[in-house]
Amino acid sequence: MNVVMVGAGYVGLVSGACFAEFGANVVCVDKDESKINALNEGGIPIYEPGLDKLVKRNTESGRLSFSTAHQGS
Repeated sequence: MNVVMVGAGYVGLVSGACFAEFGANVVCVDKDESKINALNEGGIPIYEPGLDKLVKRNTESGRLSFSTAHQGS
């Protein structure tokens, strides 16, 4: 299953990471380029216990990615 999360903040990032953990391929899209750049470099812009490990595991597996624009629209 492919999922696009609109926004990479408290709701979008946490939800996207959880969907990826369940096996979905997730792209979190956000208009904030600095936030997306930080996420692509391993930074987490919010605090949620365990989120850093969840994001790292799923980005490394290729199930979770971040972008400023959805391709194919």
